Amino acid sequence: MIEDMDFENRIVSPSFTSVEDDAEITLRPKTLSEYIGQDKVKDNLSIYIEAAKKRGECLDHVLLYGPPGLGKTTLAGIIAREMGVNIRVTSGPAIEKQGDLVAILTALNDGDVLFIDEIHRLSRNIEEILYPAMEDFSLDIILGKGPSARSIRLDVPRFTLVGATTRSGQLTAPLRDRFGVLLRLDLYTPEQLGQIVTRSAGILGIQIDRDGALEIASRARGTPRIANRLLKRVRDIAEIQFDGRITETVAREALKRFEIDELGLDDFDRRMLKAIITNYGGGPVGLETLSAAVGEEAVTIEDVYEPYLMQIGFLSRTPRGRCVTAACYEHLGLAPTGQQQLI
Repeated sequence: MIEDMDFENRIVSPSFTSVEDDAEITLRPKTLSEYIGQDKVKDNLSIYIEAAKKRGECLDHVLLYGPPGLGKTTLAGIIAREMGVNIRVTSGPAIEKQGDLVAILTALNDGDVLFIDEIHRLSRNIEEILYPAMEDFSLDIILGKGPSARSIRLDVPRFTLVGATTRSGQLTAPLRDRFGVLLRLDLYTPEQLGQIVTRSAGILGIQIDRDGALEIASRARGTPRIANRLLKRVRDIAEIQFDGRITETVAREALKRFEIDELGLDDFDRRMLKAIITNYGGGPVGLETLSAAVGEEAVTIEDVYEPYLMQIGFLSRTPRGRCVTAACYEHLGLAPTGQQQLI
């Protein structure tokens, strides 16, 4: 069995991890023109924002969905800044009671943006209060209990709800249908990530050339958050073991030290894939069985590890379970046998 490993401590984790990542806030673009990548999302969003400002109205409620680390929180801040309003930030798990949501909504000013991260984790009773607030900008509050209970309607300022989720399929249909704008964020290309790395290096005062930026970008799993984290760790190696400038050679040497290969796979990725090959003949293997074998929660495997491995064609989902592909065998330097030669 593969030993336990906390995925949040992985350098290639797309999740917002530690205090170290608080520095990421200073790297976030402030306007749509500064935002690199996601061109379709930016183009559509700029039209919606301009139209809302021209009419003097709030922007329709916006749902941002896609893998973690792609800039959903950043876009929420940009929306508020482009609309010229304030933003209130919270998350689904943080809103535990109905009173929490009522307090948040009543404290908003007219036109403000309310950003709810991990909105798919809102409880059902919280959603029930949110529905009239999104549609009619009012709250239905029950006072008292039993026969003496009475309902009052409380108006709230007009606002824009921006919800972010990595699991849009878990949103209830009534909540999803109340969003007027649905935008999917996709993984970035190495060229786009190279631009992000170069921009971040400029903000942090790091000397880096184009090839060094592309070397880091190519191993960042299509995710800006990972790219920025790798940049800071490569900087450490460059300052201590080299002359401080990040070149392709320096970046490659640093990433080799971190055991991150040319496709962005780390040691855990490779060990998980090898476990499928060694223990289960390359698959198929059920998710729960794989979870037990590698000592990681099934939901973590499904949400964190699998999307990227499937995108690069190393893992496939079948009705019978997970299978590694011939491309995976080739990358790991192993020879596929049997049915794997057909995948």
